Amino acid sequence: MLSLYVHIPFCRERCLYCDFFLVTRREHIGAFFEALAEETRAKAGLLRGRRIHAIHFGGGTPSTAPVALISDWLEQVAGIASIEPGAEVTLEANPEDLDPSVVAALRDAGVNRLSIGVQSFTDRKLRALGRAHSAADSTRTVAQSLERFDSVAIDLMCGAEGEGLEEWEGDLRVAMELGVPHVSAYMLTLEERTRLWRDVRKGVVELPGEELQASMYDRARKMLTGAGYRHYEVSNYALEGFHSRYNLSSWLREPYLGFGPSAHSFMVEDGAETRFSNACSLTRYLADPAHAEEFRELLTPEQRFDEEVFLSLRINRGLPLDLLKQGHAAQPQSLDAALAGFLEQGWISLAGGVVTLTEEGFLFADRVAEGLMHG
Repeated sequence: MLSLYVHIPFCRERCLYCDFFLVTRREHIGAFFEALAEETRAKAGLLRGRRIHAIHFGGGTPSTAPVALISDWLEQVAGIASIEPGAEVTLEANPEDLDPSVVAALRDAGVNRLSIGVQSFTDRKLRALGRAHSAADSTRTVAQSLERFDSVAIDLMCGAEGEGLEEWEGDLRVAMELGVPHVSAYMLTLEERTRLWRDVRKGVVELPGEELQASMYDRARKMLTGAGYRHYEVSNYALEGFHSRYNLSSWLREPYLGFGPSAHSFMVEDGAETRFSNACSLTRYLADPAHAEEFRELLTPEQRFDEEVFLSLRINRGLPLDLLKQGHAAQPQSLDAALAGFLEQGWISLAGGVVTLTEEGFLFADRVAEGLMHG
């Protein structure tokens, strides 16, 4: 089983908080898809004979691309590999790109899951985040998408300038009232060299403090799980059967193959695990898409252990205590001390020889993972 990721790097403009690789020169879209086809031919050996169970178009903003070009690429892949019946095909979209005709065309092209960057259902907060769409766009687009798609996911973000618990609760309430089956509830994080990062450093913008952000995270957990959503990953909630197959397979360390500038891949062959990625440069990608790879590494046993710890905790899969002991065989006392500390904090539970995060511990998943990795 294999998943595919396609990085379509085009956006109308860069959001204040975004540090993803993207470009705003959309006149290169046609050339990009020609290069994508060439890269796909070059990677045919990695695709041939494989069963594809999930495809994810990310970015950037894939909804800025013509639907016909997305459809052509899916047909190209289907001519090389076996796309399973019912395979999840997700496309990330912004509300301002989706009207009923585009939504219908995407469905006809083979996309069966939309992931919409709503971020908020309030105009004040959207302005604070520097988003191009309005609250009315958010509501209209989600409602229209649900008419065509059974599987619709939305992103909501908390921690914007001037935001309080009441406004955040309002966003969550609208999502539930619309009947969205998958909600990603993210806390706004400051990424270096973004416009928001610079504004905060200058004192132009003041974001909610850590205590308020933690309260927002907890409020999302209580409201969504109380409405029947399963908290299956640190920031992700889904009604039964509507989790993201692509994301879950990545967290489970199942193989995936990436296409496009900055795209990452993870492949397993004869027990060896390799990660590789393309250069973060559209110019380089267009010049030689068949040789866009910039980084490759064969994972060591220590790296594999650390990834298992980090990713398993994100989905609260649980870590066998025996696995942790093997990974810390040289310094067992450091593991004992870390476990004792996290148990005392109430961030983990230990039962049946398995370590899992508590609901409170989800908020500190990265810190727990760092404490349990190789030192």
